[in-house]
This record gives sequence, C-alpha cells and structure tokens, in this order.
Amino acid sequence: MLLERERQLQDLQRLASRVSSGAGGMALVLGEAGIGKSSLLQAFAAPLKGEFFVLQGACEDLSTPRVLGPLRDFAPALGPDVVSTIDNAGSPDILMPMLLGHLASQPRPVLVMCEDLHWADQATLDLLKYLARRIADQHIMLLASARNDELPPDHAFWRWAGDLPPASTQRFDLPPLSPDAVATLARDADCDPSELYRVTGGNPFFLSELLTDCSRDPSHLPASVRDAVWARTSRLDGKVRTVLELVSVSPVALEERLLEALLGDDGHDAIDGSVDSGLLQRAGHGLLSFRHELARQAVLSGLRPAATRALHKRLCSALTEQAQPHARIELARLVHHATGAQDAHMVLQLAPRAARQAARLGAHRQAAAHLASALQFVDAVGWTGEAAQLYEDWAYEAGLLRIDERLIEARLKAIALWQSVERPDKVGLNLRWLARTHWYRGEAKEAERYGLEAIRTLEQLPNSKELAMAYSMRSQHQLLQDHPASAIEWGHLALELATALDDHDTRVHALTNIGSAKLFLGDDSGQQDLADGLQCALAQHLHEHAARIYSNWVEYAVVFKQFALAERLLAEGFSYHREHELDAWVHYLTGWQAQLHLDKGEFAQAAALARQVLALPDLSLVMRLPALTVLGRTLSRQGEEEAARCLQEALQWARATGESQRLLPVLLALTEAAWQVQDLDSCRRWLDEIGRFDLSGVNAWDLAEVGAWQRRAAIAPADREQAAAAPRPRAAEHAGHGQAACDAWLALGLPFEAALALLDLPGDAAAQAMPKAVALLEQIGAAPAAALARQRARACGAQAQLPKSRRGPYAAARDHPSGLTRREAQVLELLLDGLSNLEIAQRLCRSERTVEHHVSTLLGKLGATTRLDLLRRPPAPLHKN
Repeated sequence: MLLERERQLQDLQRLASRVSSGAGGMALVLGEAGIGKSSLLQAFAAPLKGEFFVLQGACEDLSTPRVLGPLRDFAPALGPDVVSTIDNAGSPDILMPMLLGHLASQPRPVLVMCEDLHWADQATLDLLKYLARRIADQHIMLLASARNDELPPDHAFWRWAGDLPPASTQRFDLPPLSPDAVATLARDADCDPSELYRVTGGNPFFLSELLTDCSRDPSHLPASVRDAVWARTSRLDGKVRTVLELVSVSPVALEERLLEALLGDDGHDAIDGSVDSGLLQRAGHGLLSFRHELARQAVLSGLRPAATRALHKRLCSALTEQAQPHARIELARLVHHATGAQDAHMVLQLAPRAARQAARLGAHRQAAAHLASALQFVDAVGWTGEAAQLYEDWAYEAGLLRIDERLIEARLKAIALWQSVERPDKVGLNLRWLARTHWYRGEAKEAERYGLEAIRTLEQLPNSKELAMAYSMRSQHQLLQDHPASAIEWGHLALELATALDDHDTRVHALTNIGSAKLFLGDDSGQQDLADGLQCALAQHLHEHAARIYSNWVEYAVVFKQFALAERLLAEGFSYHREHELDAWVHYLTGWQAQLHLDKGEFAQAAALARQVLALPDLSLVMRLPALTVLGRTLSRQGEEEAARCLQEALQWARATGESQRLLPVLLALTEAAWQVQDLDSCRRWLDEIGRFDLSGVNAWDLAEVGAWQRRAAIAPADREQAAAAPRPRAAEHAGHGQAACDAWLALGLPFEAALALLDLPGDAAAQAMPKAVALLEQIGAAPAAALARQRARACGAQAQLPKSRRGPYAAARDHPSGLTRREAQVLELLLDGLSNLEIAQRLCRSERTVEHHVSTLLGKLGATTRLDLLRRPPAPLHKN
C-alpha cells in the first residue's frame, strides 16, 4: 500500500503522458534511505510495461562502483552491439550516441529507470546528463532515484544534478509519512501508532520492518534495520562515528557545545560530518539528534558495555561541567547518564530528586522509573533509612500505576528497614499502605489486620499526620465493608486530628470517606463533602485523592441512578486521570462506565468496555471483579452462553474475598440470570445466600433490588417498612403499580428494569402491558427476557397485540466485536478515511450534529479520547456487512 504518494504518482503519470506525445523529460526522485523511492518507481512503472519499453538498472554500494552499472543491467535488451561496446570499453563519443540512437528508434515510448545514483560512478552520471540534454523532442523518459540525506554538499551528484536541463527535469523530494498514514498502516496490527511514528519518524522501511512483528515492543530493533544502519556507519570516518556514539546514548537532543567540548579542536568538523551522513540532524538551535529513533538504537546496540558506560560518564561530566551560568540541569538527563555510567553515588543522589520533581508535575510513571533506577544501587546506600525511604517512595508511585506482588514486597522491606532504625512512625505509615494494597487485591483479612496494627503502632506516639491517616484508612475500610455509620465515626476522628495538624492530605481522604458514606446512606449532604474534598485535592495537587473522589462519586451516581451526574463526572475523571497518568484509576472508572451502559440498556457498549478492562495485564481484584460481573450480567441479558462462565468465575473470585460487598452484585446477577429462564430453584438458592449477609449497611437501591427478586421468586412476604424506604420505582413495584414503576424507570433511563416492572403485573393488567414490555426488551436486545414476555403475553391472550418479532436496532452492534451499530461503523470507516464531520454528514445525508453524536459515541465505545485515538484502535468490520 502506497500512502501519501498520490501527488508524486500523478505528476509522474503526467510526465509519461507528455513523453508519449513526443516531449521527453527526466524525473529525479530524492529522499532518505527507506523513504519509499523504489516503491514509488515500481508503482509508477508497473502499469506502463505494455505501453512503454521499460529498461531498469541500478547502482550498487561496492567498494569501487561499477562503471556504467545501470547501463550494464539493461544493455542486453538493447542489442549485442551495445553490450560489445561496453565490454570493449568503447569511447563515450561512440557509446553515448549509439545508446541515444537505440532508444530513439524503439517503436514504443521508452522509460529508462536508474536507481540509487548516490552510488553512481562518474561515467554513469555523464551518460545520463548526455541523454537528459537530448531527449526534449523524443519519446524517452529518464527516471532516477538517489538518497539525498547522506551526500555532502561537495558530492559529485549535486554538481551533476545542477547541470541537468531545468526545462525538462522534474525533482521530487519524498517526505516521511504523517502520523495519520502510520496509523492507517498500523490499523490491523497490535501496535500503538503514536509510538510507531515516534520511533520510525514516518520512515516507511523502518515502519514496515516493525509491523512484521508487532507482537513485540514497537520500539524493538529489527535485525534488518540494525544491519542497514551499521552498513552506513562503517563507511564513516572514526571521529564522525564517535559523534554518533555519543549522541546514541542520549535519547534527547544533545547540545553541540557539549560535543565540541568533548571532542576538542576537530569537534566541529566531526559534527558536520555526522550531519552530512544523513543519520543526524540539527533538531533546533545548537542541538543534534538522530533523524530516526531506530537509527539511534542501532548505533547504541553496536557498542560494547564498557564503551557505553564510558560514553555515559563523559556526557554526565560534560553536563555538569559545561552547564551555562545560572542554568538548571535537567535532573532526568543526569539520572539517565549516571545510571548508564553505573555511578551509584550520583544515581542515589539525583534519582529521588528527579522522582519528586516528576511526581509534582503529575508524571507518576516517570517518578516510579527514577526510583527504580535508584533501587538498582540500593545496596550502596550509606544509611539504612535511605534504603527504606526508596522502597517506600517507589511503592507509592508504582502503586498509582498497578497493584501487584512487588508493591507488597517493597512495603515489607520498608517496614523491616524502618524497624531496624527504630522509626515507629514510618513503620505505622507503611503498615497503613500495606493494608490498602491488600484491600485492592481483595484480601480483606490482611487489610484489616495491617490497618489495626498501624493504628496500634501510631497511637503509642504523639499525635501525628500518620495517625490521622491511619484513622482515615480505618474509616475507608469500614465504608468498603458496608458499615457506613462506623465509617463516618472514624472519618470524623481523622478529620478532627487532621484539622488540628493542618494536614490537607488526611483532610481530603477523610472528607471522601465521610461524604461517600453519607451518600450511600441516602444523605445528600455527602455531595458537599466530596465537592469540598475535590476542591482541596485539586488545589493541593493531591492527584490520587482527587482520583478517588471522582471514582467514589461516579459509583454513587451510577448506583443511585443519577446518570447525568455520572456522565459529567466520568468525563471530568477520565480527563484528570489521563492527564496525570493515573492508569489504575482510569481502569476503575471504565468499569463503572460499563455498568452505566448496562443500566441504560446499551449492552454492546457495556460488554466492549468490560472486555477492555479484563484484557489489561496485572489487573487487581478490585478492578477485575466488577468488570467481570458487568460482562456476565450483560451477556446474560443478551442470552449469550458465555454469561454463565463469566458469572461463575466472578462468584469464585468474590467468595475468595469473604466480603459481602463483593458477593452481593454477583449473586444478584446470578439471581437475575436464573429468573430469566424461570429456574426459580436457583433463584431461591442465590437469594438464600444473600439472606445470610448483614444487609444493615447496604444502600437503599441494592437493598430494594434484593427485595424485588425475593418477591419475583415468591420467597419473602411484603415488608411495608422496607417498601416505604425504597426508591420510587421499587416502591411502586412493591405496591403492585407496575405501570407507574415502568414510567419511573424510563424517566431514570433504565429500559430493562422498566420492562421487568411490567412483567410483574398480574391478569388483565399484564395483557395490556406485555406489548410494551416486549417492545422495550427487543429494542435493547434483551432476548431471554423478551422471550419470557412473549410467553406471558400468549398465556394471557395478548399475543395478537405484540409487535412483530424482530432484531432490535442493536442487532448489528451485537455482531460487532466493539459493539458498533451499522451507522456507527459507517461513520468510523469514513472518519478513518480522513473525512471531517461535515463531509461525513454530506456523504451519509445526515446533519452534522448527528455525526458529532456518532463520533462522541464512538469515542466512548472504543475507550478513546480523540479522533486520533480512533485511528489507533479501529474495530473489526460487521460480520454481515
């Protein structure tokens, strides 16, 4: 596939058309190595072979170029006299006119192609110049290519090019591919297009080599690329190679003044030579960098370890000694070179500073990487407390990205080291964090044990911020155990101490616990607590606390069916989390976004988002279990066989935690799945297990759902007190007002629940309600419940009033692996072709606002934030389209 070469192809085709009319000319295609010159020439020449007499030759990278190499390649096609003249070293005065005569006498127009003229001998250049000056009135086209990135200004090629007749010569400079073109080529590959573009610079050769093996890291170095770069560097002067080697150990552009200081008097000439080689470029004022990241990696890969360490050491020294007056040296660069030089003292001195700087800017991934660099040399620290602090800091920053065994190991090492230097305050702090890590992994007993141990340890000391946070962590644990009243009590204890100590960190954490607990108890004043906490977190740059507030608030909005609030908070939360690299929190929000789509009857979107979360590596239980439950319940409502496996797996994980808050959603999903197929024995078995829980702290919506399923399974008598406290649609159901409940559910945006409310109606009311229930269920693709509704309609004699059985508008979305409707798939295809919203609207005969809505939906379904993200992750085509 040739991309972004349409203009050059059209210009060449126009030139060929003029040649056919008797106006000969020459075209010169220039570009860096691998830019696609040969591909362009072949794409142009292939369709001409019937109309034109095509002659092809090339120059080679030999130690001594072949004399008239291209002519030797195609001479046999011109006749034995041309071959004989070349073999006998005939004079140019004989050979050149003979060749022109043979070309001019052909019955068809002639295309002479000569590739890689940067390796041409002088005789070849002279021959082509002779022909170019004499073909203006002939049916002859000369087409040549050359690399212009590794030819110094005084190379013979440039003198030759300057002597070509301008009136009949066209020059084509091929640019690199754009990010959009790279994304198009990578559409079917498991690679990140932006990363591919970064490491290849849009070079088609580098890109094609990487795309052949996208199962590996996109920045890995293919042997073919390495060999090509090594071949180029082997021809360079030793001092030029030294420049390349120095620049190769610096992933960022390097200052020329540093190189000149390192190289001495000959430095300037060596730098110019490295630029003339085509491998380096002047990236800005006084800066040098490789033209392609893969070329830098290729040069770096050819260095021996000792040489690499020496180069890093030289640059580290130069950066500190040659710094401009009053200039701040970028810590990240110093850490990189100190690590490369294996300078333990400098790494331990600088890496923690660089990490703190990165964390303040919200770059937590980089902060964790700096601290990991320091931990490589942890055995060289002079004080045990310094090692403990490194483990502690790394565990915090890395914990914002993932939750795994390494975090637990780091916290345990930190605790042991702090104990050895008698720092109980630090021991308590790390115990608290260890409790939190275990909670994320669904290990409730360990979480509670370490949390209480942290409080006992810290209460033996004077009041401190660490103790205030330990109280607040206890509050959070109680909240997560469905004990909201206790959570509020511990939260106020933490808030009081944090206020006295002017501790913003704990104050925000405690407000989050208190506000969340109030909301789940039905006290709307909790929203103000969360708003106050969020305002403080944003002002104090407390990234994780802000992320937790967004997540808790979204969870409340989804559970309490406040969907407009949920959508607003999801948009704000996703933006904030991605801006500050809070990957773990992005995944958590995605799980609640999936639940939101499930509640709204948007099953395809719900399943796609849940699968997106479940596909992530190293997923903690806190992330995995909700996504697995949503996926299982979604597939169950669609009647998919996979649902049973998902729900059984979720049940296994939930039981392993021993927490009712994790089991309740799974058991409710299993109850619903059994009821849809009228397996009432299984319904009652799951509800019986729920009945053994302490439900006193469960929120009103979940509690009312338990009651609804108990009524449908006919295992619980009416409970007037519980019904009075139930949310409006559930209260209407309990009172037997199915139509009112349906209306209330639809007003909230839950069509599945609305239809089930109608299915609860008895007798004549059911006969009137079943057509609407069937329509609602089939519209969203809830096949099992729709079949049950049709069965009940037949039983009460209302079959004639039912809508015609059909697949709903989401049928195509069910077929599509990313949950796209046919219209959305059409919009995506046109978007990938580069069309604007207005152009798509005109093509589909829709309004631009409608197209904007489709694009917005696509962003949500595919987990994208921009149109470029959609280019990176296109879905598979519809099965039936």
